Amino acid sequence: MDLQNNKHHILSILQALLVTFLWSTSFILIKWGLSEIPPITYAGLRYTLAFFCFLPFILLKKNYIKEIKNLKPNKWKKLILLGFIFYTFTQGTQFLGLSLLPSVTVSLMLNFTPIIVAVMGIFLLNENPTKLQWIGTSLFILGILVYFFPISLLENEILGLGVMFIGILANSGSAILGRDINRNKDISPFVVTFISMGVGAIILLFTGLIQNGLPTISTTNWVYLIWLAAINTAFAFTLWNLTLQNLSAMESSIINGTMLIQIAVLAWIFLGESITAQEGFGMLIAVVGALFVQLKK
Repeated sequence: MDLQNNKHHILSILQALLVTFLWSTSFILIKWGLSEIPPITYAGLRYTLAFFCFLPFILLKKNYIKEIKNLKPNKWKKLILLGFIFYTFTQGTQFLGLSLLPSVTVSLMLNFTPIIVAVMGIFLLNENPTKLQWIGTSLFILGILVYFFPISLLENEILGLGVMFIGILANSGSAILGRDINRNKDISPFVVTFISMGVGAIILLFTGLIQNGLPTISTTNWVYLIWLAAINTAFAFTLWNLTLQNLSAMESSIINGTMLIQIAVLAWIFLGESITAQEGFGMLIAVVGALFVQLKK
């Protein structure tokens, strides 16, 4: 029995590593596509296509249809709000950030999310951080300072950091709201993802089309978009949720934290974004700090 459990555990670790690799490649594919597609439109197309990938599974399962029909108005409000915050704002700002900043900088800024969630949790969820989590927060901030020192930013980089700060707040808010929606376990995760993603994606796509019109998209970028939607979004999100059945929160956090390193290597190989020794040291400190924040007593 233990041997069987160990096999499942190892398989879940390998699956989680595959997911983080797919998510890391998203940064590269998005960077390539942004040369042709405006960021908000790009985000809207990605998540709208991903939404349609989920649609057949919803229609083929009567339980999902019944569950959606029985949702109460207050649940609909929360799911619509989650879609607006998590997809429209969080994903929209991430695409905007990638159009203004190097991939590694965007990834590093996104690692700020656990810090904000920990602070918001004090006031909204009555969850007080441990001493280890406060130490992690201090380490993360130190890592950020080391990464950017001496602070000398171009105008578009300042704008990009401002955009990412809004994205971090939105990502943190969606984490709190998502926890509130899911902790009662009265809505299946698949339905939560389907509805919230659909709402957020449609808002993103319409905003992008109104702002920039329908861009001319090459065959290559259509391939990137379909891959991002079907594999890096629909498949990867589903597989990640499957791994959470066998992996602890700490194990998932450690594996998720490897994305910063993966993105740095991929950006160096495919985008020519080099990293200095100082930036690498700052990233390492920040990763350790972010990990500490996610640990419990």
